Amino acid sequence: MRMGFELALKQTQKLVMTPELRQAIKLLQFNSYELNEYLETQMESNPLIEREIKKDKEEVSLNEKDDIDWKEYSNQYDDISYKKINKDKDEYNYENFITKEESLKEHLIFQLDLTLFNDKDKLIGTIIIESIDSNGYLKSSIEDIVSYLNVDEGRVMNVLEVIQTFDPIGVGARDLKECLKIQLKNEKKDNEDILAIIDNHLEDVASNRLNNISKELDISIKRVQDICDIIKSLEPKPGRGFPSDDDDIKYVKPDVILEEIDGEYIIRVNDTTAPRLIINDFYKDMLNKHNEHNNASKFINNKLNSAMWLIKSIEQRRMTIFKVVTSIVKYQKSFFDKGQKYLIPLTLKEIADDIDMHESTVSRATNGKYVQTPRGLFELKYFFSSSIKGDSGDIASTGVKSMLKDLIENENIKKPLSDQKISNIFKEKDINISRRTIAKYRDELNIPSSSKRRRY
Repeated sequence: MRMGFELALKQTQKLVMTPELRQAIKLLQFNSYELNEYLETQMESNPLIEREIKKDKEEVSLNEKDDIDWKEYSNQYDDISYKKINKDKDEYNYENFITKEESLKEHLIFQLDLTLFNDKDKLIGTIIIESIDSNGYLKSSIEDIVSYLNVDEGRVMNVLEVIQTFDPIGVGARDLKECLKIQLKNEKKDNEDILAIIDNHLEDVASNRLNNISKELDISIKRVQDICDIIKSLEPKPGRGFPSDDDDIKYVKPDVILEEIDGEYIIRVNDTTAPRLIINDFYKDMLNKHNEHNNASKFINNKLNSAMWLIKSIEQRRMTIFKVVTSIVKYQKSFFDKGQKYLIPLTLKEIADDIDMHESTVSRATNGKYVQTPRGLFELKYFFSSSIKGDSGDIASTGVKSMLKDLIENENIKKPLSDQKISNIFKEKDINISRRTIAKYRDELNIPSSSKRRRY
């Protein structure tokens, strides 16, 4: 047996995750908010990158006197379709029309200034308002306010009663029962029966145990039901209509806009979710004037390569999302034409095979991305749903939920459908679905059980 050392040439192929490839994957899985944050950090670290500024009725063009052939330079990066697109339809950012929303405390302070003119009472009112949380409830006790201001308890209560008449009605209450009573008093509906139910039977109202209330108060079930309807029409959180200082609201911006024009669906990638980037003219001039071998030119060349790859990655992201949405529209055309019941079962693999991409790429392209359609705003993940076996073919679970919702909306309110009864109705329609699955779908739709839906 011969043993020894020798040199041999061998050619192999392997996948290498380069920094550029990692960047492209990261950009694809970003939603619009994360993408804009990432681009802001890139523009801070790379001076060559800047946002394209739209000019009225003008095309953004490169300087014709440039010695560098920028078109040839960018072509080596496969920078496809990175051009300015003129659109006839104007786009408006409605956030620009509102400078600042009024908070609950500002709203109450404004009413306080118009109501109380005594400086001491106004100070008490200010302390009370500052102690009201975002839901409109007073979180500090009366004793604490009295001790802090060193005033009479009766005076604090008088000011609190004034604040409880402010808009929104119910604000300044110390608990749910007081909040409901303030609203009933304002509507002049605070009779003996309804106050007794609020004091002792709120849990029965929530669970629809009307028989218990009827027996306890010795009134008819019909009367109890009417009172419960009044209570359920009240606002348990009067302050939630106002923005809170702790709120961090991020509004959804559609990544793709789908429009129906003459019976044909037109897909347009939203430019506002992925701003177009260009190369700064100042640094292009520097690259032309300086020697290629000095440090400044080397720095600019490195940043230029990074900028061109970022621009290419953004364009690839746009094209990937466009292809995915195009394929979804092809598969789910019946949904866009007829509605939710006609949503068909669809998997990521089917879309991946259709557009000749990997399943993980489709998953990244659909996660956190939204499309504005004639039927509303949907996350792209919405169009991928599991299937339920039926004798006439598979049905999407989303379509089953829509049918379930319609059944419950049209049921006899005096004899609501149980989960088992709904399951039997689906089986009569050749849709095999268990009672447990019906209960799960009902919970997902926030529909209460049959006992809580029953009306007398």
